[in-house]
Amino acid sequence: MINTLITSQTRIKLLKKFFLNSSTKAHLRGLESEFGESSNSIRIELNRLEEAGFLNSLRDGNKKVYQANCSHPLFIDIHNIIMKETGIDRVIEKVIHRIGRLICVYLTGDFARGKDSPVIELILVGDNIDHEYLAKKVEQAEKLVGRKVSYIVLDSDEADSHLLSVEQTDLFPLWNIEESKLLLHQSG
Repeated sequence: MINTLITSQTRIKLLKKFFLNSSTKAHLRGLESEFGESSNSIRIELNRLEEAGFLNSLRDGNKKVYQANCSHPLFIDIHNIIMKETGIDRVIEKVIHRIGRLICVYLTGDFARGKDSPVIELILVGDNIDHEYLAKKVEQAEKLVGRKVSYIVLDSDEADSHLLSVEQTDLFPLWNIEESKLLLHQSG
């Protein structure tokens, strides 16, 4: 879907990298090895996105480190487009209903780090989760979005210790019971 709107594959990779999880930071050489593309094409796109105000940069020694500009007026819209394009929003909506007392859902793995992946990795925290029903819903979601969904289920007692052992940049909150909805940013 996004490929028809944006023709630069490098720009699409950068948007996914920085706008899926806004805490993601990266520098040119790291992106070069991650994307397997020339530093020149990545540099051009980084400069364009920075000039447009979509990315902020800062110096870390001799490296220029980039991060999404969360205060940009289009940040929320771009984030939501990336969530929808990857199918993460549909997976969560498909999975959260009637599986038990679900407390929260986190995105982890490559997508949480801003990397596109054929696998959506989730951590579900809740009590009395119906694992059979959950497996059926995950299978339906996989067919719907065309990606594999990998998940672990933690009960509320074990969640804190497990979540503390995960790097915060590898953990992105998607849904929680207090909000009772997907944590897609709402505009306006």
